Amino acid sequence: MTPSHSPDHAAITVSGLRKSYGDKHVLDGIDLHVPTGSIFSLLGPNGAGKTTTVQILSTLIAPDAGRVRIAGHDLAEEPRSVRAAIGVTGQFSAVDKLLTAEENLLLMADLAHLGRSEGRRRASELLEAFDLADVAKGIALTFSGGMLRRLDLAMTLVARPRVIFLDEPTTGLDPRSRRAMWQVIRDLVAGGVTIFLTTQYLEEADRLADRIAVLDHGKLVAEGTAHELKRLVPGGGISLRFADVHGVERAARTLREATRDAGDPEALTLRVPGDGGVRAVRSLLDRLDAEAVEVSGLTVHTPDLDDVFLALTGRPRAATDDSTARATTDATTADATTTQAITEETVR
Repeated sequence: MTPSHSPDHAAITVSGLRKSYGDKHVLDGIDLHVPTGSIFSLLGPNGAGKTTTVQILSTLIAPDAGRVRIAGHDLAEEPRSVRAAIGVTGQFSAVDKLLTAEENLLLMADLAHLGRSEGRRRASELLEAFDLADVAKGIALTFSGGMLRRLDLAMTLVARPRVIFLDEPTTGLDPRSRRAMWQVIRDLVAGGVTIFLTTQYLEEADRLADRIAVLDHGKLVAEGTAHELKRLVPGGGISLRFADVHGVERAARTLREATRDAGDPEALTLRVPGDGGVRAVRSLLDRLDAEAVEVSGLTVHTPDLDDVFLALTGRPRAATDDSTARATTDATTADATTTQAITEETVR
């Protein structure tokens, strides 16, 4: 079922969000709608404004203009209510590496005023849920990158936030740890939590996100499901394979738009441009069937998110806009203290 786009069902709504540093427009009037209980991914080159967006939505910096509602609360008028409803995991771990896993969680419980017994119960639940129970008494300095990221996210969850901002949460993790984090994220959403995800890994957005927005030079250049975004990019098509040359020739006469491998006149395949959707495939096969042309096999080719990213931003996903990166430096808050800063402000 597609989530409703009614404001009543939105975890996050953003309209006309702007932020500038000097004459540099870091965010230039963006609009967002994130349904409750979904994963929304914000993509963009380095310096495009992703982290600035997260910092504004998590109350760490103020926008120049625009309106934001999170978990039913107006960001400008009810910042403390917003902070009480959200959790943030930044690009770098907020874990105190001189403390044990359990001590880090208990520290967050104290900041959230959970009480001693409730805090210990919550810490125990999270250690178990994040597969950290066996290292509960271990000093975090000895943990692997994957363990630190799991602990970092567990700390974010101590106060049971309804909306979680994950700013490149799997940066630096090996493939196995990254996939383990993906499952943790899916489990959170299954429990009703809303995830706002920024990532440099396009496969991550493709696998996880219900909807994806692409940010470039402070503007949203596209938004939709992964499938919808891929259909924006030309280059897709359907490859048809036939049993013999006679079949290929008959199909080529029927499908005038099809092309053959010019370098191999004996090739048994044709390529037909298109979006590769079910309707297009069905129409293609119906046309061949009407001429009694038999297809022995077909393959659908669609652009991936790398192609989408390059087409929409005009540069590979690893490229860095140095001027924008410099402009956003003034807005950068140390990620190692992000979670604690929000929690401390909430309980004041």
